[in-house]
Amino acid sequence: MNFGDSHQRFGILWLVFGYTLALHVLDEASHDFLSVYNPNAAAIRRAIPFFRVPVFTFESWIGTLMLALTLWLALSPLAFRGLKWLRVLAIPSALVVGILNGSAHILSSIYLGRWMPGVYSSPLLLLSGTLLLREALGRKDKTLA
Repeated sequence: MNFGDSHQRFGILWLVFGYTLALHVLDEASHDFLSVYNPNAAAIRRAIPFFRVPVFTFESWIGTLMLALTLWLALSPLAFRGLKWLRVLAIPSALVVGILNGSAHILSSIYLGRWMPGVYSSPLLLLSGTLLLREALGRKDKTLA
């Protein structure tokens, strides 16, 4: 399957990652993610006082994620131009938001023996994060400044 040049492939994978992340947020929101996250964040804050893990209301959580997703998707035209700084931004995003986050949902579901919020979309998040990371790392030679 040919997706064109490296800029076009990167742009397509940028969009796929953004839409997969939007699906993941919908999965988390529809399965009450904050009822799991907030008690754990509060416990971490008590155990490690200098590590200020945020505790969210639904409005602040969904608003922040919607803003981040809107910004990500708004940068899509630049991703199709192959800008180097977007490829650099894609690397930690794919690693942390895609691969580590997706893995955490799956592994915590296995460890706890129950479906965690966000686990249904996690395989897609892992896949799109891996593909975006591969494309961002593999095409360093033909990028624009």
